Amino acid sequence: MNELTKAEEQVMKYAWKLEKAFLKDIVAEFPEPKPAYTTISTVVRVLVKKEFLKFETFGKVRQYYPRISKDTYFKKHMKEVIGNFFSGSPSKFASFFTNDEDLKLTDLEKMKIMLEDKIEQLKTKNE
Repeated sequence: MNELTKAEEQVMKYAWKLEKAFLKDIVAEFPEPKPAYTTISTVVRVLVKKEFLKFETFGKVRQYYPRISKDTYFKKHMKEVIGNFFSGSPSKFASFFTNDEDLKLTDLEKMKIMLEDKIEQLKTKNE
C-alpha cells in the first residue's frame, strides 16, 4: 500500500466520510477557500491509479468509493510510525504519551481502561 500525500489524504478523508460520492460531492466537502475543481479531480484520478478509490460509471459521471477502509490505512500508517519513530516498539510509543504533559488525567484513564480491556480479551482468548 502506497503512502498518501496530504492532498490525497484530505480527499480520502472525505471519501471515507461520504462512502460513495461524485466528484462534486467531494469538492463540496472542502472548506472555503476550496481548491480548484480540476485540482481535486487530478487528486481523485491519482487515488484511482494508486487503487485507493474505485468508481462506478453512470453515463458520463463517476461515483467514487474507497477501496481501502480508513481502519486498514490507519493501522498500516501507525505501524510505520511506530517502526520509524519508536524502533518498532509499541511500548515506546505508549511511553511517549505518558510523558506528554498536554495529556489530561481523563485521557490517560481512558487509555488505561482500553489497555486493561484488551489484556482481558487476550487472556480469555489464550485460556
